[in-house]
Amino acid sequence: MAPVYLVLLHHPVFNKRGDVVVTAITNMDIHDLARIARTYGAAGVFIAHPVRALRLLSEKIVEHWSRGYGAAYNETRREALALVRTVPDLDSVLLEIERETGTAPVLIATSARAGDRATGFAELRERLRASTTPHLLMLGTGWGLVPEVLGRAEIVLEPIRGAGDYNHLPVRAAAAIMLDRLLAPPRS
Repeated sequence: MAPVYLVLLHHPVFNKRGDVVVTAITNMDIHDLARIARTYGAAGVFIAHPVRALRLLSEKIVEHWSRGYGAAYNETRREALALVRTVPDLDSVLLEIERETGTAPVLIATSARAGDRATGFAELRERLRASTTPHLLMLGTGWGLVPEVLGRAEIVLEPIRGAGDYNHLPVRAAAAIMLDRLLAPPRS
């Protein structure tokens, strides 16, 4: 099985008007993505943010639950947050994964607007099972990844579809659904 990593990109992403922006780091995203990744056996979670002060905030949150008072208070949270690394950008993520594994990861973009490039969950699941090459699931904050990031991806994962035409999941919920569809053991 291919090792699967996640990156939560805070830049470059769109806001609701279509402007390219930098979004804020949220405590919930860090905690929940770590717990989701640990639950499904992901190899790591990266929080990518260009603003040094916000990277330091992310690192302080992780440190509290990994090595500080929180580590003793909640061991399962410590275990999950040990997967989290904070970096400035996507290129830093790629370098870290390549250093760790010896191989550049296959980039998987996520988008509610995947278009003609969309790869289905079942197809990607089989690809992951047949590979040992690391794969990086790129998640966008705000209103999604910009075309330049989508264009770097070898794979663009099909959108998650709900019951109606509303399609604006929180990134934590989308990550849980994606990892469940891609990494959970087969159900009977």
